[in-house]
Amino acid sequence: MHNNKLLYILFGIIFLILLPVANVAGMIDAGTMALWGRYLCFAIAAIGIDLIWGYTGIMSMCHAFFFCLGAYGLGMFMTVSNLPEGQAVPDFMSWNRVESLPFFWIPFQNFFSAIVSCLVVTGIFAFLFGYFIFRRRIKGVFFAIITQAFALAMYLLFSRNETLLGGSNGLTNFKYILGFDLHSGNVKLALYLITAVFLILIFFLSKKLTESKFGKVLAGIRDSESRLRFTGYKVVSYQTVIFIIGALIAAIGGMLYLPQTGIITPGRMDVKASIEMLVWVALGGRGNLKGAVTGALIVNLLYNIFTSLMPEAWPYILGALYIITVLFLKNGIAGLFGSRSTPIRNS
Repeated sequence: MHNNKLLYILFGIIFLILLPVANVAGMIDAGTMALWGRYLCFAIAAIGIDLIWGYTGIMSMCHAFFFCLGAYGLGMFMTVSNLPEGQAVPDFMSWNRVESLPFFWIPFQNFFSAIVSCLVVTGIFAFLFGYFIFRRRIKGVFFAIITQAFALAMYLLFSRNETLLGGSNGLTNFKYILGFDLHSGNVKLALYLITAVFLILIFFLSKKLTESKFGKVLAGIRDSESRLRFTGYKVVSYQTVIFIIGALIAAIGGMLYLPQTGIITPGRMDVKASIEMLVWVALGGRGNLKGAVTGALIVNLLYNIFTSLMPEAWPYILGALYIITVLFLKNGIAGLFGSRSTPIRNS
């Protein structure tokens, strides 16, 4: 417990004090702050994956889709709010001879309704997909394959121009959000701080969830699902709820990600993106929220370094990291420091 408090304090000092102060002092530029803000968004998504995979034993390979649902939802609002005066629809709609906004864009014309719509749509997708799959008692590699197919289907759907979501180019060319200039250093710093606060809030809420009776049932499902069913627990309900929670957390990460990166494309939701998210959690340590956050930050930092130095080598490096984790770091980086909170017997 004492070590955990020290880690939390250290995290707060680095990400809430040192980095922002360095930015204000001119030691770190606005672009670097936006880059770290994106890393924190990925860490938020990693928490959602860890709740599903690490604590419940469900390997979901479509989590990047839920991340993108949040990003696309906010992107739709920003697209409409950034239209030049007198222009009714974005350019990519005009090219498809669409003269007015489609009906599904209407809830995203207002900021607050866009936020609510993002969460509602994500929740509906997660419920419809999760409930019927869990009800059929599909799990393990079969569940992973189905979620992989689902991610691919959504990637192909969003890539089509007829979907009216920007096609393969996605949504981009944002200049303002709620009247604030996205190119301003102060705005980038504010977005970074908002993301850091959300990460901390989601982390502690998730930690409280895993330590509750609900969290203990999730661990029971992971370690012996049949035993939980035999004792009368409604396993499908628990699986569905945690799947929805994980998806909503990913969507929040996506909403925070978009204004800091300025673009969202279907490429962010493909199967490879979801696999990379699993690598974050595996490397950091499954069943340990600190490990999920650490893994996301480390892998994305390495991605930035190696894609700058030798971009063609990154897929091999990522693969090597996963192999090393599977063979030698079963409990991830967190396991090296004895920070395993919920031991995994069966995965």
